[in-house]
Amino acid sequence: MSTSRNIRYVLIVWFVLVASSVQAETCLAPSRPFVPSDPAAAKEYEDLIRQDFETYISDVQDYFRCMEGERARAFTEAQEVSQEYGRFVQQMAN
Repeated sequence: MSTSRNIRYVLIVWFVLVASSVQAETCLAPSRPFVPSDPAAAKEYEDLIRQDFETYISDVQDYFRCMEGERARAFTEAQEVSQEYGRFVQQMAN
């Protein structure tokens, strides 16, 4: 087996190990509030519907914060992995 093929296998194994060890946060989008099409039903459940909307607005803000946090985490991780890869390539060249 050639050296370049060995390096390729090592890289594949390394990337699989890194990918499997990542603990990304799962951000779950909230469900849209339901509003009945029947005006009488909407009026009857007005308080519940209003609360559903308020809950949705709070939950969607949490969702946006989660996504931003995950984006920042993934960006930092990608920078670290790029640096590690650069060191690895240099090490294999020596």
